[in-house]
Amino acid sequence: MKKLFTVLAIVVAVQFAVAQNDAFKQDAIKVIEKSGAGAQFGMVLDQIKTMIPEERHEELTKDFNSTLPSLYSKIAEVYMEEFTHDDLKKILSFYESEVGKKLGSKQGDLMEKGMIAGEQWGMDLQVLLMKYME
Repeated sequence: MKKLFTVLAIVVAVQFAVAQNDAFKQDAIKVIEKSGAGAQFGMVLDQIKTMIPEERHEELTKDFNSTLPSLYSKIAEVYMEEFTHDDLKKILSFYESEVGKKLGSKQGDLMEKGMIAGEQWGMDLQVLLMKYME
């Protein structure tokens, strides 16, 4: 009888741990989605679309989107290594606030404008480096 109780306790504990890990991962995925990462992946898709004929864009979009759950899962695992579940709940709470929603919706624009600023900085830096190379 003790063995049966011990086995049952282990099974319940394992199921509880798996359920907690699933909730942790789902919260990590929610943070990724709400943070505006989807907009960044959309920018990647738009760049890829410029390389293929327009009549294949719809098919590409469908195939591209089918790869995202796997990517989100892998990124979620990274988040789970870097943050506790409690951390992710707090981050998620932020992204569900008005300012967090605004930040998430602006990520694509921020990234695009940031890349332009970085390119300009790179050109300015080249001029500066030339001064020291002469």
